Amino acid sequence: MKRTARAFWVGSPGHGEIRDVTLPDPAEDEVLVRSLWSGVSRGTETLVFRGGVPESQHATMRAPFQDGDFPGPVKYGYLNVGVVEEGPAALLGRTVFCLYPHQTRYVVPASAVTPVPDSVPAGRAVLAGTVETAVNALWDARPLIGDRIAVVGGGMVGCSVAALLARFPGVRVQLVDADPARAKTAEALGVGFALPADALGDRDLVVHASATEQGLARALELLAPEGTVLELSWYGDRKVSLPLGEAFHSRRLVIRSSQVGTVSPNRADRSYADRLALALDLLADPALDALVTGESDFEELPDLLPRLASGEIPALCHRVRYADIG
Repeated sequence: MKRTARAFWVGSPGHGEIRDVTLPDPAEDEVLVRSLWSGVSRGTETLVFRGGVPESQHATMRAPFQDGDFPGPVKYGYLNVGVVEEGPAALLGRTVFCLYPHQTRYVVPASAVTPVPDSVPAGRAVLAGTVETAVNALWDARPLIGDRIAVVGGGMVGCSVAALLARFPGVRVQLVDADPARAKTAEALGVGFALPADALGDRDLVVHASATEQGLARALELLAPEGTVLELSWYGDRKVSLPLGEAFHSRRLVIRSSQVGTVSPNRADRSYADRLALALDLLADPALDALVTGESDFEELPDLLPRLASGEIPALCHRVRYADIG
């Protein structure tokens, strides 16, 4: 008897659908996982949904278990939490995180899943992929005790970075966003908040995650001399203009990119698995629940993604709930 599951696909830019899929029997070194939750990473996944991945980046942007190709049809996603129904004894019955798209059940190598610590609720564990991005960013940035830091852009990645920075001793962190409603999120994370025009300057480090040209320009303005902007935004196929004249050179400012696709060279002694395990450990902090701003059933995804892409739903992480179907 064939095993079946259901998966969300972007059929064509701007249009989603749920498809039936047939699952293979798991091999000796594989696991069968039943999904409990998945998360929609609003920035990247809505870019994919709109068909905004440049052709030059099709290979770079592939998710680990993506099916199909950009711009579509494509099955895309990477924030999945489920329970192992079949597999090695050490994993059987365990709640695990996997970089898998939105699908009710799936079969992957056992090495592709990471057990969720008992201290982390399964629903919060969908944030692991984004917190992992934040971990890598801070490995790249290497903040110091007492640094004055701004995080420009209060989306999912920016808020994750701010949440981790709030744990650094003596660091003064301000989350900067054009949406006044992000003040409540900042308060829940234990950091300050400001609108762009009111943000504190003379910052040693500015982490930019707004994915806007205006946000990056403002990030440069907030730096102290010889300060660094760590650029976490990805602009897809959009071109960005920067004010690199005026005092940019005389103030010796730095713009540095960071991307989760490789482990920061500053932590060459850590593996991808180490980084993800650390992210899951950090999710024991209940303050990070503030990053989950909505919840829907799996069957609602075809109607949900257009609303997330248009901004009608101003989500950070929108969580997807699975019934026991398969």
